[in-house]
Amino acid sequence: MADDEDDYMSDAFLSQIPDVKPGLPMVKRVKEALRKEVLHQEKNIKNRQKTIKELEQESREAAQHSTISQENKGFALLQKMGYRAGQGLGKQGAGRVEPIPLNIKTDRGGIGMEGVKKRKAEEQLENYCQKVRAKQLHEKQSLEDFRVRIRTEREELKIEGDLRRSQKACEQLDSQKGVTDPREEWYWPKLVIEEEKEEEEEVEEDELTSLDKLQILTSYLRDIHFYCIWCGTAYNGEEDLCSNCPGETAADHDD
Repeated sequence: MADDEDDYMSDAFLSQIPDVKPGLPMVKRVKEALRKEVLHQEKNIKNRQKTIKELEQESREAAQHSTISQENKGFALLQKMGYRAGQGLGKQGAGRVEPIPLNIKTDRGGIGMEGVKKRKAEEQLENYCQKVRAKQLHEKQSLEDFRVRIRTEREELKIEGDLRRSQKACEQLDSQKGVTDPREEWYWPKLVIEEEKEEEEEVEEDELTSLDKLQILTSYLRDIHFYCIWCGTAYNGEEDLCSNCPGETAADHDD
């Protein structure tokens, strides 16, 4: 080995190497570099995730918020005609100041599709309202029918009760005058009737309702016996009956 070549293991050679001490400063630098790399990657991912529509929207908004430069030909023509920035359009300056807003279509519907959608929505709303009204009307009609049915049933029960009272009164008053057989069989109450005989009589009997029988029987009681079932009184004669009885029907005696 030559004398002028330094031994890399000698003290003279080692003294020329700078003192590098790995430790805390090195760890911080590494962490900071890693953090910046992560942020950079996240920013790149975020930018890549933006769609074309989003980029167009950002560019459009940036353009709308920026004023027209003096180099714009249209703006230069307006200035030659007396227009100033911030002034309204028109000869008197009373026109539009802000630019016309853009309505960007985001769907694939053609021109006029918005009107079609609006009409469909209105038709659906009208159909729904009609169904609601029809349902309310049906419920109201059903309630009214129920009330009428209940009222009719009550009236029929009252008529049946008045008819039975009239039959009992007729039998008693006829018997007091020595009458052994009623003018009509239904003038008196039926006590014991065989089922077969009752069926035959129902077939042969005229179709008279309970109200018809009640009207006929009360007239008979008033004309023959001067008796009113609703007053519960046998009057002394026709004049006494007409003077003191309110009327010939149950409604006349309700007051």
